[in-house]
Amino acid sequence: MRSIFALISGALFGAGLLVSGMVDTTKVQGWLDVFGDWDPTLAFVMGGAIVPMAIAWQLTRGRKPLAGGEFPPKPEARLGRNLVLGSVLFGAGWGLAGLCPGPSLASLTFNGIGGLVFVAAMALGMFAAPALRSRLDRAVPAE
Repeated sequence: MRSIFALISGALFGAGLLVSGMVDTTKVQGWLDVFGDWDPTLAFVMGGAIVPMAIAWQLTRGRKPLAGGEFPPKPEARLGRNLVLGSVLFGAGWGLAGLCPGPSLASLTFNGIGGLVFVAAMALGMFAAPALRSRLDRAVPAE
């Protein structure tokens, strides 16, 4: 049953990315081009994700997931080095390529060699990140 829910959720997420234009790199880069030809439409995509998720977090208090297990705990509200560094790297990659992980996978079927290169580089970064984080933590321990 969990696999069916995962399949349906993934398909719905992918369809939402396609319909919202999040797989169009020029649309994403247009959102980031605040001082040029700015395209504010992705603000509606973000609002369309943030508002329902905020409501869902409120409605799930004290409940169990339909497919079993536990809901993840509320994230820690602490601003630290790892959050800032990760956000900067994620944002820089998103701004340069116009894609983030979900849309990059959704665009694999039509984005040509550029999409494959992006996903390969993303996978390499995800593979290298734990070792780099460990090395950084040894060199400069987080508070």
